[in-house]
Amino acid sequence: MHLPDFFGEWNVFFQKCWLNLVASLVLTVSLQSQAVSSGDQATRQLAIDIFKQLIEINTTDSVGSVTAAAEAMAQRFRDAGFPESDIRVLGPDSNARKKNLVVRLHGSGKHKPVLLIGHLDVVEARREDWTTDPFQFIQKDGYYYGRGSSDMKDGDAIMAATLIRMKKEGYLPTRDVILALTADEEGGTSNGVDWLIKNHRELIDADFVLNHDGGGVLADHGKPLMMEVDATEKLYGDFVITATNPGGHSSLPRRDNAIYELADALTRIQHYQFPFELNPITRAYYERQVKLATGQRAADLEAMLKNPPDMEAVARLSKDPLDNSTMHTTCVATRLSGGHANNALPQMAQANINCRIEPGHTLEEIRLTLEKVVADPKRTHPTIKVQFRENNDVLLDHGSDRHSFVPPAPQREVFDALDKVVARMWPGIPVLPTMSTGASDGVYSNAAGMPTYCVSGEQYDRDDVRAHGKDERIGVESFARGVDFYYLFLTSVTAE
Repeated sequence: MHLPDFFGEWNVFFQKCWLNLVASLVLTVSLQSQAVSSGDQATRQLAIDIFKQLIEINTTDSVGSVTAAAEAMAQRFRDAGFPESDIRVLGPDSNARKKNLVVRLHGSGKHKPVLLIGHLDVVEARREDWTTDPFQFIQKDGYYYGRGSSDMKDGDAIMAATLIRMKKEGYLPTRDVILALTADEEGGTSNGVDWLIKNHRELIDADFVLNHDGGGVLADHGKPLMMEVDATEKLYGDFVITATNPGGHSSLPRRDNAIYELADALTRIQHYQFPFELNPITRAYYERQVKLATGQRAADLEAMLKNPPDMEAVARLSKDPLDNSTMHTTCVATRLSGGHANNALPQMAQANINCRIEPGHTLEEIRLTLEKVVADPKRTHPTIKVQFRENNDVLLDHGSDRHSFVPPAPQREVFDALDKVVARMWPGIPVLPTMSTGASDGVYSNAAGMPTYCVSGEQYDRDDVRAHGKDERIGVESFARGVDFYYLFLTSVTAE
């Protein structure tokens, strides 16, 4: 900065004053930046420590304990200064291993609370199937490995670390922030969100819900494409197909034995395509996709969105598993059992059929559809039965009328905050409302009148989704940026 020459000797004085002021400002900004960086690093490390602790607590339905994880997290919040009155570990008396944690950070009360939900339970994992021990937290090759590393102990750790940071900083949100870490999202008989809504609604009642079990930054070979926000979801349903036969001696094989009958039924299901459909959320998703796509995909998206849709375009798009699952109800065989002796024709064979159902369709509607699909007019006697499987493994001849709900229009405070934070952290990528093709505890909170949005700041590659699978993992950098994102996002949501 140069001052006019006519200041003479005063010029030197003013220049010195100016330089001192600039130096002071630079130092202040530098110290502030270091403080922010230090805060971020401390929260990142806390999140990693919690992440490791959770991974190494077995929370499977068979032998694990969600209660152990809930108690461990409760102690974290006590150590951070949360009063005992704001920490609750509770659940059904019938299962001591399935307790849930509810923690409340008090705000000014200007708005109704926001509820954060995340499940502590994980899918079963066998050591012999994995390259590493699934219940040991391992970092290698730029990834964290362990059962629950992406579904969803990573999210549990991020949410917990964010609340602890807010508490330590003395942050006063405009609404209470409630965190519920719960049991049995992956199965079992004691779903925590459902139990809390039915038995302690007052502890978790909220204006809206943020669920870390979904959404995130979708990438293609490491390049961020979009921020997805699951604003609705498919309905989860298990069905059991049972084939029966009188059986007989294995030296006299027959084509109508139970296993062959079951195989025929499964083949019919494999080749059946449920009808194409879009709901308001998936239509909006694809309308935004048109602006991002190129070539044949762009042309197919435009043709698919027409009324009536171009079914040839739908067929081409459906070759992609993600698009196929977005546009259709899907059902797939996931477990098989059958036979009673090595030297006898099987008298019974069973398969579990797992379905992810488009919003608006009931479980019984899908059971009846499967019944029609597997029916074979050539059979002279009924040998195939289709039943609905409850979470407690009880088989019913009639399915439930439960169905997933399309939520109301997305709430502005959620998406305004997302637009702002995403533009800062991933400039140029769009924020898209999507439908989860899986299932989450949002099915309970949405049904209870609390609009639910799956929001995560972790980046995942569309070709490396390992949730529920072998060697489940999350990127080290993805997790770190997810920690940074969640603090910025949650403070933005609760600032006004």
